[in-house]
Amino acid sequence: MQLFPLPKSATTDVKLLIDKSITQKTARYPVGGFPKRILDVVISSTALLVFAPLFCFIALLLKIADRGPVFFQQTRVGFRSSRFACLKFRTMVTDGNAVLAQHLRDFPDAATEWAETRKLKRDPRVTELGRVLRQLSLDELPQLWNVLRGDMSIVGPRPIVFDEVKMYGPSAEHYLLARPGLTGAWQISGRNDVSYERRVSLDRDYIENWSFWKDLKIIVKTIPAVIAAKGTY
Repeated sequence: MQLFPLPKSATTDVKLLIDKSITQKTARYPVGGFPKRILDVVISSTALLVFAPLFCFIALLLKIADRGPVFFQQTRVGFRSSRFACLKFRTMVTDGNAVLAQHLRDFPDAATEWAETRKLKRDPRVTELGRVLRQLSLDELPQLWNVLRGDMSIVGPRPIVFDEVKMYGPSAEHYLLARPGLTGAWQISGRNDVSYERRVSLDRDYIENWSFWKDLKIIVKTIPAVIAAKGTY
């Protein structure tokens, strides 16, 4: 049983894949259970307090830049196919969907890159301030609120949109057993420089071999990965 109805944009194949995955492998609690949740609450609540001045400063910069909205929300897939509004500081122009559609029509190579990775190394939607925020991984700080709410975890698979579920294939059933993470194996392994297949493999391995100590190791390794800014664009 799905916790929330799928959005109308979800394809029939994606709906069937999610239904099959949940039926085959159900779980009452996300991977890591209560200990992982305690770690999430402690880290996210502390970080939100510590970074509050930085939140205000970034919000001010975004308003000065183009007076558009401070935050960007996008529906992502969570534990057992629940859907939630994943928060980020806005790094793109306000008419991003139209800009992307036109860009993919004009540049076939970009369309191929988007189809394979759901990312663009040269994304025309990203603003100059947005590039800086992405380079420093500051755009994802609002997801600390998602973690505190229980939508996400500090460590977990990369949160995906519904159309990406089909790209996980049989591994979708593993993704749906965990809360998506603010950081994870993908982030410390090269991020966007890693192929999508490798990303799926990393997520599956994390879920199949989860341990509390593995989470702590990933958290520690995230710091130098953010500083190095490898694979951020």
